[in-house]
Amino acid sequence: MTGRRGGRPLVPAYLSTGGVARPSRPHLERLTVLSGSGEPAPAELPAAQLALLDALFGGSLTVVEAAVLLELPVSAIRVLAAGLLDLGLVLARAPIPPAEHFDPDLLKRVADGLRALKHT
Repeated sequence: MTGRRGGRPLVPAYLSTGGVARPSRPHLERLTVLSGSGEPAPAELPAAQLALLDALFGGSLTVVEAAVLLELPVSAIRVLAAGLLDLGLVLARAPIPPAEHFDPDLLKRVADGLRALKHT
């Protein structure tokens, strides 16, 4: 695909999703982790879905990482990934929640324990 001046692709993103605007699985977030299921891909898959499967081969990516890699909007990746999830070709895992505030007393006790180990 040849790009225009400014780096934008000539083909609109909605064409890569087959004209579908909303994912069938609304729970897919920007940080949802995608990985291939290992199932063989049918030959009739659209090129954009095949490209996403290729990107996931042997590893995992978040939705936003896949968007950057495939140079598509996050919304398009969400639609493509949802379709692959429906076919059982992709697995999705919710993002890992951020850690809650640590207990300063616990941190001090761990540091004290490490210092004690160092001196023995």
